[in-house]
Amino acid sequence: MKKIKRNILLNPGPATTTDTVKYAQVVPDICPREKEFGDIVRELTRDLVKIVHGEDNYDCILFGGSGTSGVEAVISSVVPADKKILVVSNGAYGTRMAAIAASYGIGTINYRIPYGDYPDIAAVEELISQNRNSISHMGIVHHETTTGMLNPVEDFLALARRYGIELIVDTISSYAGIPIDLRINDYDYIVSTANKNIQGMAGVSFVICKNSLLNGRAPAGRSYYLNLYQQYAFLKNSGQMQFTPPVQVIYALYQAVKEYFLEGAENRFKRYRENWQILINGLLEMGFKLLLPLEHQSGLLTAILDPQDKNYHFNEMHDYLYHRGYTIYPGKGAKESTFRIANIGEIYSTDIKDFLNNLKSYLNQYDIRYF
Repeated sequence: MKKIKRNILLNPGPATTTDTVKYAQVVPDICPREKEFGDIVRELTRDLVKIVHGEDNYDCILFGGSGTSGVEAVISSVVPADKKILVVSNGAYGTRMAAIAASYGIGTINYRIPYGDYPDIAAVEELISQNRNSISHMGIVHHETTTGMLNPVEDFLALARRYGIELIVDTISSYAGIPIDLRINDYDYIVSTANKNIQGMAGVSFVICKNSLLNGRAPAGRSYYLNLYQQYAFLKNSGQMQFTPPVQVIYALYQAVKEYFLEGAENRFKRYRENWQILINGLLEMGFKLLLPLEHQSGLLTAILDPQDKNYHFNEMHDYLYHRGYTIYPGKGAKESTFRIANIGEIYSTDIKDFLNNLKSYLNQYDIRYF
């Protein structure tokens, strides 16, 4: 197998992948209606549920598309016409959930706070109390990659249960990177994608739902392609996706899941945490300041305040590092100006150490001091 040039992606996805995942896409052409491919899909969906320990009570529905397609499938399908969704928006992806709901004409209560502020459970409960008979669902992002914040989804689950509200959790950038156990925290719907911590390729999203919420429900029917109930019924009855799937991307995801189990959940989490700790220590030693306090951080992505130095320009720093094999990411509307570095994907502590050395070289070459 020919070795492929390796880039270190420190953006929050797509992530760096193994060559074996890349080469898993090189397979004989196959019609996705054949039993052989259907068997792959059935095994894959079972394993995606297994990763979050939902085997007994959950099913997995695949969609062709980015993670946003999965979020849209849930929101557009499950909120009744006469009800509303309450969305926690403390980052761009919470705001996106609210925008998706609004685009379908779904009544939306948007708890919006500055990107980087920690949610106030009491304030959200007050909104629920004011709209007690109209809210059927609540949406929140687990890991908000706008800032690297880990939102307190367990607290929101308890709040949802107290008021009889179903909870939709965007786990797009936390699934397979932060332990999620549906036996302990029985979220109603979680959404993720192939191209982040599971270390597959972009092009497949998936929704993991309580099967009790899928059987016997009357669909809202707002979307044709992203109808959660119809896709579920088709997958369950035939083992196939309703519409033409991204076949090669699914083979890559199938391989990535195998590699996840081979590494082991604890080892992957440990590797990501080690990457993050080395990154944090190195940044702080260089004088960088972080947007969030450490206790609110996910350990998967870090938002760093831009240096207040006339010689600093993000694009210049990005290009310097990019030409040396490292991709970093700009900020995204946080309450202070930032850039972002993720530590997910098929990368290791040596990669983070090499990156930090290159970052230090950039600062020295352009004579940049933090403050």
